[in-house]
Amino acid sequence: MMVESANETRYDLGVAWEWEYDAPFIALLEAACRLHALNFLQITPQNLAIHWPRLDHERIKIHVFLDRASDANDQFLPLSHWAETHAYEILNPTQAASLACDKATLHRLVTHAGLKTPYTCILPPYEISPEPQTVDLRSLGANFIVKPAHGGGSLGVMVNACTADDIQHARQTYPADAYLLQTTVMPAEIEKQPAWFRVLYCCGSIFPCWWHPQTHIYTPVSPEDVKYHRLQALHTITAALASICRLDLFSTEIALTSDRSFVVIDYVNDPVDLRLKSLAADGVPDEIVRQIVEALARHAGSRTENTFENQLPAPYFE
Repeated sequence: MMVESANETRYDLGVAWEWEYDAPFIALLEAACRLHALNFLQITPQNLAIHWPRLDHERIKIHVFLDRASDANDQFLPLSHWAETHAYEILNPTQAASLACDKATLHRLVTHAGLKTPYTCILPPYEISPEPQTVDLRSLGANFIVKPAHGGGSLGVMVNACTADDIQHARQTYPADAYLLQTTVMPAEIEKQPAWFRVLYCCGSIFPCWWHPQTHIYTPVSPEDVKYHRLQALHTITAALASICRLDLFSTEIALTSDRSFVVIDYVNDPVDLRLKSLAADGVPDEIVRQIVEALARHAGSRTENTFENQLPAPYFE
């Protein structure tokens, strides 16, 4: 629902984006907003210079705001900062997103909540402690994973590490970052495929998928799969992660081992890659992307009865 006056235009949902492969997702989101009679604003590198002065001078108001740009494009940082004090609600707010990007801190929160993770050792940044305390490599197994606490897309990750020299070499890739050493988790096999899952979460809705760790191919987990293979924990674990990270849109990786243990592998991924499977072999199934945009539109629509007053976000963490 759009509200216009001589001096300002108000939008129910605004999204900042800059990745070209987000375009189909944004088109679906715009269509969903239209169906819900919501006014939708997309801010891109092509129109940022047009919209920013109007936003900065409060001639545009955004009720619910999703930022999928500032993490990759510094031009959007002023917009991100503006939203913190001007948008009525931010999806994946900055404070929560910053926590989700820190795997070391998140590991402690996830394990404290009782969720099972790979056996993990956390080492301080190389530039602070070039020679950390001795790690018992036997506890990590013959081969293990070394990953930086920040970053995504497997950048800086060493798989099949096996020696102290491997650890030191990996730590020097991003010397200012802490590193996690984790055992390699072997999933069980279900119907001739690895019991490895990527679960997407959006505004309270949970979408579990089979996800092959080598090919990265998604296949939706059906209600029959959940019942027959006893996969209800995928929903329970993802809901628990949502309570921990306080994000509105994220994904997680979970493996089921041969002893029926559900192990959280990659705790929280933000931003979520929402390429459609019809356009990219390793994309998210189209029907799930459609359900995600519907969840986002419903969420924005549920806020339309509130006023567009400037409000500081409530604290997300104690």
